[in-house]
Amino acid sequence: MSKRVSVGGMGPAGLKIDSVEVGSGVVLLVARSGLTSAACPDCGVASCSAHSHYERRLADLPAHGRRVHLRVRIRRFRCHSPHCARKIFAERLDPSIARRFGRRTERLEGIVRHIGLALGGRAGERIAARLLVPASKDTLLRVVRRGAAPTHSLPRVIGIDDWAWRKGHRYGTLICDLERRAVIDLLPDREPATAAAWLAARPSIKIIARDRGGGYGAAARSGRPEAKQVADRWHLIANANAAFLVAVRRHMREVRRALGQSAIDPATLTAAEFIQYEGWRRRAEDEAAVLALHREGVAIKEIVRRTGRSRKLVRDIVRGGRSEPFRPRASSLEPWLDRLSAEWSGDCRNGAELWRRLHARGFAGSLRVVTEWATRRRRNETGAAPRRCPSARALARLMTVARTKLTRSEAIIVARIEAVVPALVAARKLVDRFHRLIREKRATGLDDWLVDAAGSPIASFAKGVAADRPAVAAAIEEVWSNGQTEGQITRLKLIKRQMYGRANIDLLRARMIGAA
Repeated sequence: MSKRVSVGGMGPAGLKIDSVEVGSGVVLLVARSGLTSAACPDCGVASCSAHSHYERRLADLPAHGRRVHLRVRIRRFRCHSPHCARKIFAERLDPSIARRFGRRTERLEGIVRHIGLALGGRAGERIAARLLVPASKDTLLRVVRRGAAPTHSLPRVIGIDDWAWRKGHRYGTLICDLERRAVIDLLPDREPATAAAWLAARPSIKIIARDRGGGYGAAARSGRPEAKQVADRWHLIANANAAFLVAVRRHMREVRRALGQSAIDPATLTAAEFIQYEGWRRRAEDEAAVLALHREGVAIKEIVRRTGRSRKLVRDIVRGGRSEPFRPRASSLEPWLDRLSAEWSGDCRNGAELWRRLHARGFAGSLRVVTEWATRRRRNETGAAPRRCPSARALARLMTVARTKLTRSEAIIVARIEAVVPALVAARKLVDRFHRLIREKRATGLDDWLVDAAGSPIASFAKGVAADRPAVAAAIEEVWSNGQTEGQITRLKLIKRQMYGRANIDLLRARMIGAA
C-alpha cells in the first residue's frame, strides 16, 4: 500500500520535492525547479511568464532497497523579446541535475559510468541489477563512450610501447604519462608516422621512454627530435642474456666435444629422451636443407617458398640458431630450488623427507618430482660425467650463475667448457660487464665496452647497442624506464578480454583514460 508524505531535501540540489510516494519497490519523488524564471535558449533573455508545463521522468540513486524515480514538472515560458524567433520555450534543468534529454540524474549517471569503466558491459549489467541501478550492457558502454574526454594535460615524460589487437597480426600503441602514472592516449596502429604525428603535436614532451624496437625511435627522432630518448633497462638486460644464449647455441658442437658428447647413442636414452631425439633428427634434416640453399646464395624469401617453413625459422637457422636434441622442460620445483638446496646442505638427503618438508610449506608437486631431484643431486655430487649434454639454455644458466651455487658435477661441466671454448668465457664476461654498467649507473664505461664487444660472440648485440647509443646511455643514467608502460599494457589486455569482440579503439581509450 502506497502513502504520501511531504518532505524536502531528498532529491538533487536545485529541485524542490513536493511529495514522496513510497511503493513496494519504487520511491516516486514529485519535484519542480526552484527557480522563478528561465532564460530563452536562443536569445538568452529571462522570462517569468509561464505558458504551460509537462512532466519529465528521471531515474535517481536507489534508496532503502527501492529504486527512485523523479517526476519533475517542467514549465514552458513565453519569450517576449521582439527580435527572437522562438515564442515558447521549455526551461532547462541545471547540468548538475541532469543533462539535456537525459533519462537519469547526473549523480546516477556518474555511478553508471564508474560501473562501466570498472567492469564493462555484461559484468557491469549484473552488478548494476544487484545495486538497483537501471542500466543494460549497451547503456553502460554508451555512457562510458559519452563520458570519454580527451586529456588536456601537457606531458613532460612519456612511455610508449605497442600492444596486440591480435598477436602476430595487428598492433596498436599505448602512451603513458610517467609522471602522472596514467594513460594519456591509445593509437590504432604502431606505424612510425602515426606516432611521429602524435609527438609533433605535443611540444611539452622532453623525455620519451621506449623499448628497443626501431619504430618508436624513428618516430621520436621525426616528431620530437629535441626530446631525450630512454631505452628500457629490462629489455637491455634481457637482450644481453639472449645474445649470450645465441652464442652458446652457436658453439654447441665445441661444447659437446668438450663434454665427450659429440655423438649420441640412442641405446642409452630413456623413452622420453628417445622421442625428443627422434624429433631433433627430423628438425636437423630441415635445417640441413635450409643451410644448403643458403650456401647456394638463395634468398631467405625464396627459401621460405621452397621449404614451406616460416620466415622466422629460416632466419634463425641462417643466423646460426640450431635446435637441440633435448629441450628443457618447466618444473614445479623451480620456486623451491633454494629451499631444497638449503635442506640438502642441512644433511637432509632423503627424497621422501624432503618432499614432506616442502609439502608442509605449501608445495603442491608430487613425491616423484622431489625424489628424482634428490637422485640427480646425489649423482652430481659424485662428479660423474653427464649422461647427455645439457641444453644450450641450461649451459647458459650454469655459466652465468655464481660458482658457489653450482654442484660439483655442474662445476666440472663449466670448467670443461671454459677450457675448450674460451670465446664463451669472453662473451660471459662482456655480458657481466654490461649488467654492471646498468646496475651501477656507469654510462662512462659504455664506449670501452662497445670496443671490446665488437669482435666477440655477442658482436651483433653490441652493434645494436652502438646504433642506439644515446638511448642506452640515457637508460643507464636516467631514473625513467618503460616498466610502468608495460604495467598499463597488462591492464589494457585485461580490459580488452573482458569485452570480447566489443573492444573498439574508442571504447578502450575511454576505459583506460576514464579510469585514471
